Amino acid sequence: MKYTLEDQKTYFETAKAFIKDHLSVDQYDLLIRCIQYHEWKYAVQNDPIITDFEYDQLFDKLKQIELKNPSKVRKDSPTQRVATDLKDHFFSVPHLIPMLSLGNSYNEDDLIDFDSSVRKNAKLTSEDQVYYTIEPKYDGGSIALIYEDDVLIRAATRGNGTEGEEMTANAKAMRSIPLKAAFSKFGIHKVELRGEALIRKDLFHLVNEKRAASDLSLFANPRNAATGGLRTKDANETSARGIETFVFQIGYAIDQNGNDKLQEIKTHFNAITMLADLGFKTPGEGLKLCKTIKEASDFANEWEAKRESYDYEIDGMVIKVNDLQLQDIIGVTQHHPRWAIAFKFKAKQATTRLIGVEYQVGKVGSITPVAKLEPVSLAGVTVSSVSLHNEDFISSRDLMIGDTVLVERAGDVIPYIVKAMKELRDGSEQKIEFPKYCPADQDKKIALIREEGESAWRCPDPMCSAQRIQKLIFHVSKDAMNIDGFGKSNVEKFFELGWLEDLSRVYDLDYTKISALEGFGSKSVEKLQASIERAKANPISRLLHSLSIHHLGKKAGKILASEVNHVLDFVNWDEEKYETIKEIGPVLAKNMVAFFSSASNIELLQRMEAYGVNLKQLESDKPKDIDESSILYGKTILFTGSLQKMKRKEAQQLAEINGAKNISAVSSNLDILVVGEKAGSKLKKAQALGTVKIYTELEFLELLNA
Repeated sequence: MKYTLEDQKTYFETAKAFIKDHLSVDQYDLLIRCIQYHEWKYAVQNDPIITDFEYDQLFDKLKQIELKNPSKVRKDSPTQRVATDLKDHFFSVPHLIPMLSLGNSYNEDDLIDFDSSVRKNAKLTSEDQVYYTIEPKYDGGSIALIYEDDVLIRAATRGNGTEGEEMTANAKAMRSIPLKAAFSKFGIHKVELRGEALIRKDLFHLVNEKRAASDLSLFANPRNAATGGLRTKDANETSARGIETFVFQIGYAIDQNGNDKLQEIKTHFNAITMLADLGFKTPGEGLKLCKTIKEASDFANEWEAKRESYDYEIDGMVIKVNDLQLQDIIGVTQHHPRWAIAFKFKAKQATTRLIGVEYQVGKVGSITPVAKLEPVSLAGVTVSSVSLHNEDFISSRDLMIGDTVLVERAGDVIPYIVKAMKELRDGSEQKIEFPKYCPADQDKKIALIREEGESAWRCPDPMCSAQRIQKLIFHVSKDAMNIDGFGKSNVEKFFELGWLEDLSRVYDLDYTKISALEGFGSKSVEKLQASIERAKANPISRLLHSLSIHHLGKKAGKILASEVNHVLDFVNWDEEKYETIKEIGPVLAKNMVAFFSSASNIELLQRMEAYGVNLKQLESDKPKDIDESSILYGKTILFTGSLQKMKRKEAQQLAEINGAKNISAVSSNLDILVVGEKAGSKLKKAQALGTVKIYTELEFLELLNA
């Protein structure tokens, strides 16, 4: 789609004239062209020449004509962008070709290796010319758009890469996505495009301001607001959030006879140019054709330096082999194309001031210091609190209250204090004094303890109010008894009302009293009651884990559950018996004996059983026989990155069933690393070791099915 300066003048004057005049059906087509032009100026060019109010007036006139002449409504009319609430749930639809992930690079050396790999797979020498395109890696939600006979017929989220959730109505609500595009003039009958939906930074702040004014929860960052807007059941909400889509690839194109038309476009750069001409929002200034990988690397570094000034959130740049025929020769893996790679920007950092330290008490009494910071914007979110982990962390970084500190979002997710800027100290800073007594019940003066070999100080009093609340919160959590609808706020409210003296009272609540509380409707109370009843039947492995016995994790809970017929059988166990079990160490053995030697704990479990909680071994608690011929028998395995076909825990269980042992870190003891999206440092470390077999998620599943 190409517009001239004359077009701009024409559509500006046409808009002004149409706003003043009563319009007839004969002017319908011109009105549509006029509105489409102004949508393009606003959503694609970011350079509107009429106000939002004037646009709304044009839009209203279009609706009036269509109301009077419903038989004449065109499929590409701008009114077709806005839909009513979607009454049905989203359903999965297949992509015409898989939406693969991207391999990652972090420096120029990685890009040089990528260039070498491209040449090897294409059987080219170091002297052969390879052109690359480079463009921003947008931090939003990936979508696929299908056009047939020039009309948008379907849009879908990325999903698992093979199929995604259909969200056509929401896509139509985005002005940056043409409802009709003239692919037919290039002989293309059907085409699938790749794009990224995101929200401009300034619009994101406006959206949050409006939500705050309406007393709604704020979005954490533009990416979350955009991806959530793709799946909202009200397409008008998608429009209200100001979500836009950059289209950056033609993945599939055929003519009326089913013949491939993609190769006729010849290059990726040509494809982007074509999309821009057809009216799509494309990378624009962020797109560059490079003669060498060094030129691409330099351009990536330029963009990293100016990422903050760019209107949209980006977390890297994407480098692609420009020649489409060469892309086909180079090929793809099941995980990513070999002809493209993401250059990931360094984790975002910022400096701010450490203004205080608060101390949180965990479920086993561990004291966690939390730094209170002057709020600072970091990787799209405002950070005001950062964990300091323990006393040793504070000492090792020589942190002081009043320090200017360097804060980083590790992996663009977890805020982390890198260091104190000691050279900026002026003498007013104060030493951080770690408490000697439990900060939760200060009047009791309960002295903290630090056991040998541990880094955390702990409150030894199990009746400490903070511990009791944290134990309750953990007990009902998804990882423990998995009681849906019984979140942190409900635990705190019921505890404050005196309804949760201990864990057993979770199963003896007065639902009539709960129904009388503000914010609790009959359905929510019924849901809570049903979830509690289901939890009573949990296997004892879950129950053991939920008791917050120090060092008793989920895996140890499963091992111990398989050794007894009833939870109270542990009353008769001594440390020696625990230590006969290979995976149980002396520290956990000591903690188990201490717990089951306590009369109050025994009474607690007896009350739970009286309220209907299962304390007997179930079939699911029994150890599974593992065939020594299993493909993974005796191997150690680690999963890293974001898996698409299954959850991390499901993958770990699948590995165990097939004889593998899950471990938590990359070391010389690791046999297999399974990588999902954004695998990060564990992948690089495993590659450096050279002894670890590395599989993608699909390769891992194929291995088990072999």
